[in-house]
Amino acid sequence: MNTITIFGDIHGNLPALEAVFQDIEARGLTHLYCLGDLVGYGTFPNEVVNLIRRRGIPTLMGNYDQGVGINSDDCGCAYKTDIDRRRGELSIAWSNAHTTEDNKAFLRDLPAQIPVPMGDLKVLLVHGSPRKVNEYMFVDRPDDYFERILDGVGVDVLVCGHTHLLYHKILPSGRHVINAGSVGKPKDHDPRAGYITLTITGRDVKVEFIRVSYDVERAAQAIEATPEDGGMPHPYARMLREGAG
Repeated sequence: MNTITIFGDIHGNLPALEAVFQDIEARGLTHLYCLGDLVGYGTFPNEVVNLIRRRGIPTLMGNYDQGVGINSDDCGCAYKTDIDRRRGELSIAWSNAHTTEDNKAFLRDLPAQIPVPMGDLKVLLVHGSPRKVNEYMFVDRPDDYFERILDGVGVDVLVCGHTHLLYHKILPSGRHVINAGSVGKPKDHDPRAGYITLTITGRDVKVEFIRVSYDVERAAQAIEATPEDGGMPHPYARMLREGAG
C-alpha cells in the first residue's frame, strides 16, 4: 500500500459525503481513512454515521464526535464571538437530540490516533493534533511548533483535520504536516467538499487535493427546514453556500 485516501470533518452533511464517495469510486481509490467529526452543524448525523459504519472505514474520534458521544453540551470548538458560541450550543444540543444511542456509542469508541506505515515513513492520522483532539494546527504557526509536535510522536508525516483548511507543509527537518480539509463544512470560501490522497514511495511524499461539487442546496435547505427556535441554526446554511466559517 503506497496510496491512501483521507477525508474528514463531514459534520452531518450527507449530500457532500455521498458526492465524495461517488468521486472516490469513479477514481478507483481505495484504502480509505476518516479523520472524524462525523456530526454537528449538519442535519444528517445518523445517515452519515451509518454510511461510515456500513463501509467499515477506519475512523478517528473528532471533538464533535466526542461531545455528542457523551451527550455533552460542549463540542470543544473555539468560537470567536458570543454569537458563534450560542450557535454552537444550539448545534450540539440539536445533534445530541437527533443522534441515536447506538450511533453515540459508536462515536464514543472511536480512537484518537491511527498510525499508518507507508513506504519508509511513519504516518500518523489525528483529528486536531496528537496532543489534543481539538487543537487547531493552522498552517501559519511557526515551524518549531510543528517540529515539536512531530518530535513528540516520532513520525515523519502527520495528517490532521479540524481547521477545515487544506494544506501541505514541508518542515525544515523534511517532515510533513498535511491537512485534509473538510467534506461537509469547508472554510476556504470554496463550497465544494474536500479530501486528499497521500502517496508515499520510499521517502517521497505526494499529496493530491481533490474538490468535489455536491448538492449544497439539499444540505442548506435541510438546515433551514428545522425550527428557527430549537432547530439547527439557520446561518449554517449560508455558510455552506459560501464555503465560509
